[in-house]
Amino acid sequence: MPIVKLKDKTQHFQFDEAIKMLRTNVEFAGENVQAVCITSCLPNEGKSSIVARLAESMAQAGKKVVLIDADLRKSVLLGRYIVEGAELKGLSHFLTGQGTISECLCQTDYPTLQMIFSGPDVPNPAELLGGKRFTALIEALRKNYDYVLIDTPPLGSVIDAAIVSRQCDGVALVIASGEVSYKFAQQVKAQLEMSDCKIIGVIMNKVNMESGKGYYGKYYGKYYGRD
Repeated sequence: MPIVKLKDKTQHFQFDEAIKMLRTNVEFAGENVQAVCITSCLPNEGKSSIVARLAESMAQAGKKVVLIDADLRKSVLLGRYIVEGAELKGLSHFLTGQGTISECLCQTDYPTLQMIFSGPDVPNPAELLGGKRFTALIEALRKNYDYVLIDTPPLGSVIDAAIVSRQCDGVALVIASGEVSYKFAQQVKAQLEMSDCKIIGVIMNKVNMESGKGYYGKYYGKYYGRD
Protein backbone atom coordinates (compact mmCIF):
# COMPACT_ATOMS: atom_id res chain seq x y z
CA MET A 1 0.00 0.00 0.00
CA PRO A 2 1.43 3.42 -0.94
CA ILE A 3 2.31 5.79 1.91
CA VAL A 4 1.35 9.46 1.46
CA LYS A 5 2.52 12.41 3.52
CA LEU A 6 1.28 15.99 3.39
CA LYS A 7 3.97 18.29 1.96
CA ASP A 8 3.09 21.29 4.10
CA LYS A 9 1.75 20.75 7.61
CA THR A 10 1.97 24.35 8.76
CA GLN A 11 -1.37 25.52 10.07
CA HIS A 12 -2.60 28.79 11.48
CA PHE A 13 -3.93 28.56 15.03
CA GLN A 14 -7.33 30.05 14.15
CA PHE A 15 -7.72 27.70 11.20
CA ASP A 16 -6.79 24.72 13.37
CA GLU A 17 -9.40 25.71 15.95
CA ALA A 18 -12.01 26.20 13.22
CA ILE A 19 -11.30 22.70 11.87
CA LYS A 20 -11.73 21.23 15.35
CA MET A 21 -15.05 23.02 15.66
CA LEU A 22 -16.07 21.68 12.25
CA ARG A 23 -15.11 18.16 13.35
CA THR A 24 -17.28 18.52 16.45
CA ASN A 25 -20.21 19.82 14.41
CA VAL A 26 -20.00 16.86 12.01
CA GLU A 27 -19.91 14.45 14.95
CA PHE A 28 -22.98 16.13 16.44
CA ALA A 29 -24.82 15.80 13.13
CA GLY A 30 -25.76 12.32 14.38
CA GLU A 31 -24.38 8.81 14.53
CA ASN A 32 -26.20 8.00 11.30
CA VAL A 33 -24.13 10.62 9.44
CA GLN A 34 -21.16 8.53 8.36
CA ALA A 35 -20.58 9.26 4.68
CA VAL A 36 -20.21 13.01 4.11
CA CYS A 37 -19.89 14.80 0.78
CA ILE A 38 -18.04 18.14 0.70
CA THR A 39 -18.60 20.51 -2.20
CA SER A 40 -18.53 24.22 -3.03
CA CYS A 41 -20.18 26.66 -5.39
CA LEU A 42 -17.09 27.66 -7.35
CA PRO A 43 -13.48 26.53 -7.84
CA ASN A 44 -10.80 27.84 -5.47
CA GLU A 45 -13.04 28.29 -2.43
CA GLY A 46 -10.69 26.12 -0.33
CA LYS A 47 -12.88 23.00 -0.29
CA SER A 48 -10.11 20.43 -0.79
CA SER A 49 -7.89 21.97 1.91
CA ILE A 50 -10.77 21.93 4.37
CA VAL A 51 -11.79 18.32 3.76
CA ALA A 52 -8.17 17.12 4.01
CA ARG A 53 -7.65 18.96 7.31
CA LEU A 54 -10.99 17.69 8.60
CA ALA A 55 -9.98 14.10 7.84
CA GLU A 56 -6.68 14.59 9.69
CA SER A 57 -8.43 16.17 12.66
CA MET A 58 -10.85 13.26 12.90
CA ALA A 59 -7.96 10.80 12.77
CA GLN A 60 -6.15 12.72 15.51
CA ALA A 61 -9.31 12.34 17.62
CA GLY A 62 -9.14 8.56 17.22
CA LYS A 63 -11.69 8.10 14.44
CA LYS A 64 -11.04 5.69 11.60
CA VAL A 65 -11.43 7.78 8.46
CA VAL A 66 -11.12 7.36 4.71
CA LEU A 67 -10.92 10.40 2.44
CA ILE A 68 -12.00 9.91 -1.17
CA ASP A 69 -10.97 12.38 -3.85
CA ALA A 70 -13.98 12.17 -6.16
CA ASP A 71 -12.95 15.12 -8.30
CA LEU A 72 -12.33 13.14 -11.49
CA ARG A 73 -12.08 16.32 -13.56
CA LYS A 74 -9.51 18.64 -11.97
CA SER A 75 -8.17 17.21 -8.73
CA VAL A 76 -5.66 19.14 -6.62
CA LEU A 77 -5.26 16.80 -3.64
CA LEU A 78 -2.55 14.51 -4.98
CA GLY A 79 -0.25 17.45 -5.68
CA ARG A 80 -0.24 18.29 -1.96
CA TYR A 81 1.15 14.91 -0.89
CA ILE A 82 4.43 13.02 -1.17
CA VAL A 83 3.83 9.45 -2.34
CA GLU A 84 6.12 6.63 -1.25
CA GLY A 85 6.11 2.91 -1.90
CA ALA A 86 3.85 0.90 -4.19
CA GLU A 87 2.24 1.90 -7.47
CA LEU A 88 -0.49 4.47 -6.94
CA LYS A 89 -3.98 3.63 -8.15
CA GLY A 90 -7.00 5.84 -7.68
CA LEU A 91 -10.77 6.08 -7.80
CA SER A 92 -10.96 6.09 -11.58
CA HIS A 93 -9.03 2.79 -11.64
CA PHE A 94 -11.61 1.20 -9.34
CA LEU A 95 -14.63 2.64 -11.14
CA THR A 96 -13.38 1.34 -14.50
CA GLY A 97 -12.57 -2.13 -13.13
CA GLN A 98 -8.80 -1.66 -13.21
CA GLY A 99 -8.19 -1.94 -9.47
CA THR A 100 -9.62 -3.30 -6.25
CA ILE A 101 -10.48 -1.21 -3.21
CA SER A 102 -7.35 -2.37 -1.37
CA GLU A 103 -5.18 -1.52 -4.38
CA CYS A 104 -6.56 2.03 -4.47
CA LEU A 105 -6.17 2.80 -0.76
CA CYS A 106 -3.20 4.83 0.47
CA GLN A 107 -1.96 4.99 4.05
CA THR A 108 -1.23 8.44 5.49
CA ASP A 109 1.14 9.17 8.36
CA TYR A 110 -1.92 9.14 10.63
CA PRO A 111 -2.52 5.47 11.55
CA THR A 112 -6.33 5.70 11.29
CA LEU A 113 -6.51 7.80 8.11
CA GLN A 114 -6.43 6.34 4.62
CA MET A 115 -7.08 7.99 1.27
CA ILE A 116 -8.24 7.17 -2.22
CA PHE A 117 -6.96 9.69 -4.77
CA SER A 118 -8.87 10.48 -7.97
CA GLY A 119 -6.62 8.62 -10.41
CA PRO A 120 -6.22 9.40 -14.12
CA ASP A 121 -8.73 11.64 -15.90
CA VAL A 122 -11.72 9.90 -17.46
CA PRO A 123 -14.06 11.12 -20.21
CA ASN A 124 -17.26 10.24 -18.31
CA PRO A 125 -16.87 11.14 -14.60
CA ALA A 126 -20.58 11.76 -13.89
CA GLU A 127 -21.55 8.39 -15.34
CA LEU A 128 -18.90 6.56 -13.33
CA LEU A 129 -19.85 8.28 -10.07
CA GLY A 130 -23.48 7.39 -10.69
CA GLY A 131 -22.69 3.77 -11.42
CA LYS A 132 -22.93 0.56 -9.41
CA ARG A 133 -19.21 0.36 -8.63
CA PHE A 134 -19.25 3.69 -6.79
CA THR A 135 -22.29 2.60 -4.80
CA ALA A 136 -20.55 -0.67 -3.91
CA LEU A 137 -17.41 1.25 -2.88
CA ILE A 138 -19.25 3.46 -0.41
CA GLU A 139 -21.16 0.50 1.01
CA ALA A 140 -17.93 -1.42 1.56
CA LEU A 141 -16.12 1.51 3.18
CA ARG A 142 -19.00 2.16 5.57
CA LYS A 143 -18.32 -1.24 7.15
CA ASN A 144 -14.67 -0.48 7.93
CA TYR A 145 -14.51 3.23 8.77
CA ASP A 146 -16.17 5.61 11.22
CA TYR A 147 -16.31 8.33 8.57
CA VAL A 148 -16.14 8.37 4.78
CA LEU A 149 -15.33 11.92 3.61
CA ILE A 150 -15.73 12.66 -0.09
CA ASP A 151 -14.22 15.66 -1.84
CA THR A 152 -16.22 16.55 -4.96
CA PRO A 153 -16.01 19.19 -7.73
CA PRO A 154 -17.84 22.51 -7.27
CA LEU A 155 -21.56 21.98 -7.79
CA GLY A 156 -21.86 25.37 -9.40
CA SER A 157 -19.70 24.08 -12.24
CA VAL A 158 -20.64 20.40 -12.73
CA ILE A 159 -23.30 18.02 -11.42
CA ASP A 160 -20.93 15.43 -9.87
CA ALA A 161 -21.46 16.46 -6.23
CA ALA A 162 -25.23 15.99 -6.49
CA ILE A 163 -24.66 12.51 -7.90
CA VAL A 164 -22.19 11.58 -5.16
CA SER A 165 -24.42 12.96 -2.40
CA ARG A 166 -27.08 10.39 -3.25
CA GLN A 167 -24.80 7.79 -1.65
CA CYS A 168 -24.10 9.94 1.41
CA ASP A 169 -25.76 10.66 4.74
CA GLY A 170 -24.95 14.35 4.67
CA VAL A 171 -23.44 17.07 2.52
CA ALA A 172 -21.63 20.26 3.52
CA LEU A 173 -21.19 23.29 1.30
CA VAL A 174 -18.01 25.38 1.43
CA ILE A 175 -18.57 29.07 0.65
CA ALA A 176 -15.74 31.58 0.36
CA SER A 177 -16.66 34.86 1.99
CA GLY A 178 -17.24 37.66 -0.49
CA GLU A 179 -16.84 35.43 -3.55
CA VAL A 180 -20.30 33.91 -3.94
CA SER A 181 -23.57 35.80 -4.24
CA TYR A 182 -26.52 34.90 -2.05
CA LYS A 183 -28.63 34.09 -5.14
CA PHE A 184 -26.02 31.72 -6.58
CA ALA A 185 -25.54 29.98 -3.22
CA GLN A 186 -29.29 29.42 -3.04
CA GLN A 187 -29.26 27.90 -6.52
CA VAL A 188 -26.52 25.46 -5.51
CA LYS A 189 -28.38 24.66 -2.30
CA ALA A 190 -31.50 23.88 -4.36
CA GLN A 191 -29.50 21.46 -6.50
CA LEU A 192 -28.31 19.65 -3.39
CA GLU A 193 -31.85 19.42 -2.04
CA MET A 194 -32.95 17.64 -5.22
CA SER A 195 -30.48 14.84 -4.43
CA ASP A 196 -32.45 14.04 -1.25
CA CYS A 197 -29.27 14.19 0.85
CA LYS A 198 -29.37 16.02 4.18
CA ILE A 199 -27.52 19.34 4.12
CA ILE A 200 -25.66 19.32 7.43
CA GLY A 201 -24.26 22.83 7.14
CA VAL A 202 -22.33 25.54 5.36
CA ILE A 203 -18.59 25.98 5.95
CA MET A 204 -17.52 29.61 5.73
CA ASN A 205 -13.99 30.06 4.39
CA LYS A 206 -11.71 33.04 3.73
CA VAL A 207 -13.53 35.08 6.36
CA ASN A 208 -12.05 38.45 7.34
CA MET A 209 -11.48 37.86 11.06
CA GLU A 210 -11.16 41.59 11.69
CA SER A 211 -14.65 42.44 10.46
CA GLY A 212 -16.35 41.82 13.81
CA LYS A 213 -19.21 39.75 15.14
CA GLY A 214 -21.82 41.76 13.31
CA TYR A 215 -20.59 40.36 10.03
CA TYR A 216 -20.95 36.77 11.23
CA GLY A 217 -24.47 37.34 12.47
CA LYS A 218 -25.51 38.80 9.16
CA TYR A 219 -23.88 36.10 7.06
CA TYR A 220 -24.99 33.11 9.10
CA GLY A 221 -28.48 34.57 9.17
CA LYS A 222 -28.58 34.37 5.41
CA TYR A 223 -27.17 30.89 4.95
CA TYR A 224 -28.41 29.09 8.03
CA GLY A 225 -31.53 30.97 9.04
CA ARG A 226 -33.46 30.10 5.88
CA ASP A 227 -32.74 26.35 5.82
